[in-house]
Amino acid sequence: MKDLSKEALRWFRQSEDDLEFVKWLDREKKFLDKGCFIAQQSAEKAMKACLYAQGERIVIGHSLYDFCERIKNEVPEFLEIIDECRRLDRYYIPTRYPNGLPGGIPFQHFTEEDIRCALRDAEKVLNLCRIFLQKKGVLKNK
Repeated sequence: MKDLSKEALRWFRQSEDDLEFVKWLDREKKFLDKGCFIAQQSAEKAMKACLYAQGERIVIGHSLYDFCERIKNEVPEFLEIIDECRRLDRYYIPTRYPNGLPGGIPFQHFTEEDIRCALRDAEKVLNLCRIFLQKKGVLKNK
């Protein structure tokens, strides 16, 4: 039987590390497609941390929008990030697979503006998740 608070903390810490990598990619202006994907992954891991903290024993899936839908009834604050989650979901497939785009190749398709938007959206998701996890006692207030 896993300790859900510890599991939530593991997922959130990884999400923070992923976000730092996206910031580095943004500064370096390199691997923009991968940066957009990792921004989505960072937010996904943060949302999974919240679902574990909320008591879910198994958290499967990749859609941030779906995760928001699962938690919003008990925690209405998650409605504040639903648009960010929708946008980040768009980076899950097309950033990695050439057939995820109508034409072109992911590494040629994504721009500096895309990574900035993905980073901004992921930061908003992580900030709300951080507050939620602090309220749940998973994270200590800084």
